[in-house]
Formats: sequence, C-alpha cells, structure tokens
Amino acid sequence: MILAEDYLGFLERDYLHGYLEEGGSALKFVVPPDDAAAGYFVERFASVAEGAGFAVAKVDAAETRVHILEQVFFAVARQLDWDGLASRATRKALAGAGYPAPDEGVALDSIASHYGVDPRELKRDVDRQLQEQVSRDYAMVQEFRTAMLRLCQAQLRSGQVVDAEHTAVVDWLRGELRQISVLKSALIFRKIGRHNARHMLFSLAHWLAVNDRSGLALLLDIRRLGFPRRPSPEERHGHYYTRPALFDAYEMLREMVDNADEMANCIVVVVASPAFLTDAARGLDVYQALKLRIFDEVRDANRDNPYSALVRLGAA
Repeated sequence: MILAEDYLGFLERDYLHGYLEEGGSALKFVVPPDDAAAGYFVERFASVAEGAGFAVAKVDAAETRVHILEQVFFAVARQLDWDGLASRATRKALAGAGYPAPDEGVALDSIASHYGVDPRELKRDVDRQLQEQVSRDYAMVQEFRTAMLRLCQAQLRSGQVVDAEHTAVVDWLRGELRQISVLKSALIFRKIGRHNARHMLFSLAHWLAVNDRSGLALLLDIRRLGFPRRPSPEERHGHYYTRPALFDAYEMLREMVDNADEMANCIVVVVASPAFLTDAARGLDVYQALKLRIFDEVRDANRDNPYSALVRLGAA
C-alpha cells in the first residue's frame, strides 16, 4: 500500500507537471481503505490538480449513471465554464488578427471602436483566425469544433449567433437539449450519445489545453457499484446498479483503458472501494476483460508500484 499523501505527491510530480501538460494521458484505479480515506483523497487530488492548472471534474456513480458514457460527459460539461473558455479562444483569435482585446471585453463593435477600424473588416479577419484555430484543429471531432466555433462567435456579439442558439449549444453539451432541430442553424445535427461521447471527452481535454489550462482531471467515483441491492425506500439516495448495469460500467471503463492512447492532456482517476478487489459477485473478478488490463498479479507484498494502473492506498 501507498500512503495517500505519498501517492498524491507522486502524481503531482510525475504526471500533473510535465507529462500530462505535454500531451500525455493516464488512467488510474485507486482503492482507498475506507470511505473517509476516499473522501480525503478525492478532495486533496482535486486541490492538487487545480493547483497544477487542470480543470477538475468530479463524477460520482451515486449521482450520475456512470455505465452510460454520455452521462459521464454531461456531468463533466455541467462543471465547466464554457463561456470562459470561448472568451479565451476569442481573445487569441483577436490577437492573431492583430487586434488584442482590451480588458473590458471582446464584443466586436467595442474592439472596432477601440482600434478605429471598420467592424465588417475586423469581423472578416477574426473569422479567418477562428476558422484556423478552431475549425481546423483536427485534434477535436467535427461536432465539438462546430460547437466551440459557435460559442466563440457568440462572444463577439456580431449577430452571427443569437442568444437562443448560444443557449442551445450549451444545453447540447450538458445533455439538457430537448430538440436537436433547434441547432440546425448551428450546423449540429446529432445529440451526444454512446457513439460519440468518448471522442467528445477527448476533444474537451484538448480544448482545455489550448485555452490556457493544463488539461482535464476527471475523478470518477465508482464506489456505489459495489452495493448488491437497493436499500429500503426511506434509505435510498441516488442511483443503484443492477448486474447488467454493472457490466456496462466495467465495459465502459475497459474501453477507456483501451482508448487511453487517443487521449491527451487528460488524467482519469477511478476511485473504488476495497470490495472492488475482493467481492466475487460485483467486484473486478466478474469482468475479466477489465481485470486483465489493470490488475497487478506480481507485486511487492508491502508496497504498490505507483506507476501501476491499480494502486491500493493506506490510511490518510
């Protein structure tokens, strides 16, 4: 076992600074000894990652149906400042066009007035920069690039994107859009689902990295998966998982392990309970495809390898 503080120091030193900032990725399964230690680790890791410049998102299986990947993405999206990211990207486009934005904002008319230029000519120059920096950044999937372009155009207040369209794009990212037809004018035609949620998540990590953040740090708490059955109605809170849903959750994690080489500037830390390693009915043993990818069959009896995908923590 590794003490929580020692492991946090290791992650900060060997992953958060340098490796992940330079485009690396990591997926770690962390098993604290009890709920108190798990809560401590989650809060401390979030603090360390934020200090390293990462956008931190916490997703708890008790509050989010983690066996459905798009629900994980939606939970992450609800924790981000999309307009703040779009504002940074728009400022970079303005600077690239030769018109750095003053502190008061990025509205096109105010920028044109500040520099004494024709707003229509300024709009052409900025649109060209946004096309280059956003629409042609092929590290992100097309639908994500289109959505980010619309959010950036909305920041300019030039009339290209009206408030209703801007709101619809944000709702689409957060899984709160009821009718996809309202986004036809934005050239977005499909909802986020299992077919594209993984690539949307990877695109998000890249978008953060090119907009003055180190990347994405995702804390995925799966301790709720170990509950064998739902408690009595008066004691229930949040989501509980049937055996098929449990298999779907493990399958989702297995796919994330297999696709880790497609990620960049992203670390996913999966927090599990000790039963994850010992419970024959709902633990790692029920899904060998995941176990064979992360389990350390040969290891030191007294100390875990911190570079391993699976790490057991000692008491905080």
